[in-house]
This record gives sequence, structure tokens and C-alpha cells, in this order.
Amino acid sequence: MSNLSVFAITFSNPQAIFYGGQTIQGSVILELNAEMKMRGIRLHFEGGARVHWTETRSEGTGEHQRTVTEDHSSSETYINHIVVVFGKAPGQGGADPVLQAGRYVYPFSFQLPTGIPSSYESEVGQIRYSVTGVIDRPWWLDDKTKKAFTIIHPVDLNQEPMARQGATRNGQKMLCCLCCKSGPISAVLRLGRLGYVPGEAIPITGEIINGSRRKIDSSFADITMTVQYHATYDTKTEHQIVSKLYHGSILPGDSDTWNGDLLRIPPIPPTGLRGCRIIDITYRLALTVVPSVIGFDLVVPIDILIGTIPLQPVARQYDPPPPRLLQPTGSNNVPLQSTVPSAPSYMDTPPPSYAECVFGKVNIRDENDDEHTRGNMEYAPPAYTYYNWNQQSNNTIAPVAE
Repeated sequence: MSNLSVFAITFSNPQAIFYGGQTIQGSVILELNAEMKMRGIRLHFEGGARVHWTETRSEGTGEHQRTVTEDHSSSETYINHIVVVFGKAPGQGGADPVLQAGRYVYPFSFQLPTGIPSSYESEVGQIRYSVTGVIDRPWWLDDKTKKAFTIIHPVDLNQEPMARQGATRNGQKMLCCLCCKSGPISAVLRLGRLGYVPGEAIPITGEIINGSRRKIDSSFADITMTVQYHATYDTKTEHQIVSKLYHGSILPGDSDTWNGDLLRIPPIPPTGLRGCRIIDITYRLALTVVPSVIGFDLVVPIDILIGTIPLQPVARQYDPPPPRLLQPTGSNNVPLQSTVPSAPSYMDTPPPSYAECVFGKVNIRDENDDEHTRGNMEYAPPAYTYYNWNQQSNNTIAPVAE
């Protein structure tokens, strides 16, 4: 039976959400059933980005053909720091201390570097932050416990010139079927501005004219997240739809109007993942027309910017809600906390909530962990800023004048 019954790390901020430059404070909790000799107890703060994927290709011909697998990877380090909370630092001489049976609580603090990128998780790439507690035991395997935390890199839309700008895009397509030429289908998409924060609902304004002889099956507006992963010698691009809204069919010669239909933005990482050079994120809102002819979709796209701090003229339309604590339920899009006391504050801006990312939980076990490493390895995904404005008001968000 192990003489170690509890070995855990707790944060003063229970939601474990931090900004670069802030100080993480917490405690290491230790409970021993019997005395334990050790060199010391230390915390290893780690943070970095990593991308990795494999590609296979065939080389040669006939019986000389073979399959070659190529690995693509790259990494960056943002945090690599050790804090000793009890005993000796690694490599330090002197007698090894002994702790008697009982409960011990060791406080710690660590100031985060400034400018570090927001947390991000996917199968191809991660920006991950964690702290690992180690009991360094002579002549025994070290005891370990691990805890992940989230970093948010602020993206202030008030500092982004394109955020206030509106945009209008047009598109047209001719539908042809064998020798029968049809008239065009056309679409226009308008956005009052290009900068938004998670939790907002984007008013979609536009019109679709079916000048063809074919029925249009449907149309939809969606937000696509495009992620580029940069390895040493190659780049991999992935696209994922994060929000979608449908309209119905349009008969030949008829039209359909999008009159401010609201497309909600879920908890997603900010544009750019600033501070990271190997993972980049962009967003595109598009109006897509789907005619009955397969392969003839008409797509009208507009690039948008997702930030963490809203435009002040937009934020002023809402009264700041009173601070309140919402407990997570484990499902996506559920606010975790209305405010984090140490988060940056901005005049005239209602406080955000923090909601789990829409992409689900991930396992944070890595090559340095083994079956004896304690802690919750099923990491609730990174939490991102999320403004509950549209739950407080049914008013359509007005565009921002330039």
C-alpha cells in the first residue's frame, strides 16, 4: 500500500483561466499515511505549441512499389520553469528531508510571461499549458500529479481597423444542363461590420434571386474556421464549420431575403492565435446557395475577425450584468464563470463569461507521463471569452458607424 494518499494541485482561481503577465497562485496538497523521505517537492510549469501529422505516398512501380510515410512536425516553447515548494532543488546537495504522516499544504505563485498565445487543442496541433507536481524520491519512482490551465491572449477589436468596417459581396452563377442553358442565380451578402466576439449573433442580410429554370434546394450561412499548421518543411490546412443557419428552397424565377437572421458565434479561439508562429486561425462567413444541380453551389464569402474584447459602441448597447458564478455542466457552450477577478478590465465593456470550446474534451497525457501520474487527464477543452448578450436582450445588434 502506498504511503501517499493525496497529491494534488489547486489554483486560487478554480476555473484555471489566466492571461499573460498574471500571477498563478495556488497550493500543493499532500497527505501521507506514513513517513516519506524525499529530496523535495517541485512544480514544473510548461507551455508550448506542437504540430504533428503524417503523410503516406507510393514510390516506384510494379513489384518495386513501396509506401513511404513522412512525418511533419514543429514545436515552440513558451514556459519552462521549476518552482520548488519544499526541500531541495534538483541537483542540490545536502541531507534529504523526511515528512511524517499527515496533511501538508504548500502555497505557490508563478508569474506568467506576457504575450503568450491562447490555448488551443486539435488532433494535429496544440497550444497547451500545464503544471506538474513532482515528489523527488531517492531510490524510488517519483510521484507526479498534473493539472492543465487555460491561457487567453486578448484580441481587442477596438484596436483592429477592419473590425468596424462593413462589407458587401456579390456572386452569380449560370446553371447549365447538357444543351439547355438556364438563367443565372445571384446572391448578395451584407455585413454591418467585420469584428465580433464569441456569444454575439451576427445579423445576416442578403438576397438570393433564382433566375434559373432549376429549383434551388436551400441556402445557408455559416462560419468556417480555417487552421494552418506550419511544420518545418510543409503546411497543413484544415477547415471546420463552427456555426450554420439554413433557409429553405427557392422556386425558379423566385427570390429569398435574409433579413437580419441571427447566426450565433460559439466559444471559439480568437483570430490569429497571436504569439504562436506554427498555428494560425482565420474565419470566413459565407452565404451558400445550393441548387438542385449537383456541384453548382454558389458561395459568397466575407472574411471576419473574432476577438476577445468587443467594440465599445456595441458593448454599450448592453447593461453590464451583475457578477455571478455559473457552475459548469460539462456540455458545450455553457458559461463557466461570469467574471475572473484578475482578468483585464475595460471601461464600458460588460464582463464576459468563459465557456468551454465547442470541440470537446482532450486527453493531456504525454510522453513524460505514466500510469502513476495523478490528476485529471481528460482536460475540459480550453475556455474562451463568451458574452451572453443575446440571452439578455432580443434586440438586433446594430452595425458600427465608421
